Amino acid sequence: MPAPAIFWFRRDLRLHDNPALIAAADGRPIVPLFVLDDEAPGMRPLGGASRWWLHHSLAELAAGLERRGLELVLRRGPAARILAEIAAETGADSIFAGSRPEPDAIARDRALIPALRQHGVTLTLVADSLLFSPRRLMTGAGEPFKVFTPFWRAALALGDPPASSGVPGLMPGPACRGDDLDDWRLLPSTPDWAGGLRAAWQPGETAARDRLARFVDRGLGDYGRLRDLPAVDGTSRLSPHLAWGEISPRQVWHAVRGREDGTGAAKFLSEVGWREFSYHLLLASPGLAEANWRADFDRFPWVEDKATFRAWRRGETGYPMVDAGMRELRSTGYMHNRVRMIAGSFLVKHLLTDWRRGEAWFWDNLVDADHANNAASWQWVAGSGADAAPYFRIFNPVLQGERYDPDGTYVRRWLPELGGLPATAIHKPWTLAKPPRDYPAPIVDHRLARDRALAAFQSLKTK
Repeated sequence: MPAPAIFWFRRDLRLHDNPALIAAADGRPIVPLFVLDDEAPGMRPLGGASRWWLHHSLAELAAGLERRGLELVLRRGPAARILAEIAAETGADSIFAGSRPEPDAIARDRALIPALRQHGVTLTLVADSLLFSPRRLMTGAGEPFKVFTPFWRAALALGDPPASSGVPGLMPGPACRGDDLDDWRLLPSTPDWAGGLRAAWQPGETAARDRLARFVDRGLGDYGRLRDLPAVDGTSRLSPHLAWGEISPRQVWHAVRGREDGTGAAKFLSEVGWREFSYHLLLASPGLAEANWRADFDRFPWVEDKATFRAWRRGETGYPMVDAGMRELRSTGYMHNRVRMIAGSFLVKHLLTDWRRGEAWFWDNLVDADHANNAASWQWVAGSGADAAPYFRIFNPVLQGERYDPDGTYVRRWLPELGGLPATAIHKPWTLAKPPRDYPAPIVDHRLARDRALAAFQSLKTK
């Protein structure tokens, strides 16, 4: 019998289509391990919503392994120390893991390989979190792409990614002591603010596979028409499952590819392509969540206003489309993508608040918080990123609401104090002869805020 191998789960909390797990299980007994290294240098601590999701995803993963006769070992602490300890306790001479396309994770893994070798243990990393290798996607000049359309055209030219695979045969390795998941205190307790998350989500691989199947069967055909309407179930809502690796992008690709001749499938896959592009940008610019991608934005005249930032966070700006999105976020850990753009644009361009403050708030509150997607999306909204929205594109939250939530269904869902307003006024309640008393007046005037933002952006050109 060969020596056991440790399989180190990271952001690939699934058994199906897990190439690193397949490599580990090649005739070896397996010791499944998850390490909570929440104080690793350079690694960003998880936000509250992500911690909630992780708890339930690990519980689902442990149950799936138990059905196959294996026990998921949980340990908390520095990954280098724990991996060496588990190898010594089990007699394992090899560790397998999925590689992470994030600069900090890459640096940590490079340091781990020689450190573990000193203990007689090899670390094998297998790429599994992207459709296409970033090394194969470069411009003709050998540089990273800066614009999405040519990037995605080059990606599609590579052909389909490898077919997804099933669950390998798994032999249990030696028993090993682990932590109790509840002892990690990932769930909120005092207060327990996660009721909306529990009502909205079911973390785990089984739920991810079910959601993908439902979307392909029932939602894909109408995706192009409904995806921008937050009041209807027109999107896949797969983003948190992808963020935690409960389903792979290959599984999504092959489930969608070729299902229809219209634009639904192509448009949906292009949205998956934006996820790829975000990681492409992160690898090229490791400080994507902290530094402006466009250096000229380092001179932008941001405004520090605690009161308006607090109003934005609480969904009390006086603009219903913005406030509905922020309250959806606080309740469910999620916000419809169209509304994310509206709320993000409002923070950056109406309030002139530094995009990094919004990015940090989303990181803490989103169940699909993802290092690359979150940072790249905020820089896109701000105009400071690659292939970003032009500076003069300043969303009018009233017109956006009237276009994408014309009868006010979405707003009424999250702002019940506006439930009795007619559709003609629900996105601009301050225009009524008697505005609702329990809803705030706008904290800024759109026209004045737009002029101020344009002047601020223009200042970057004149300096």
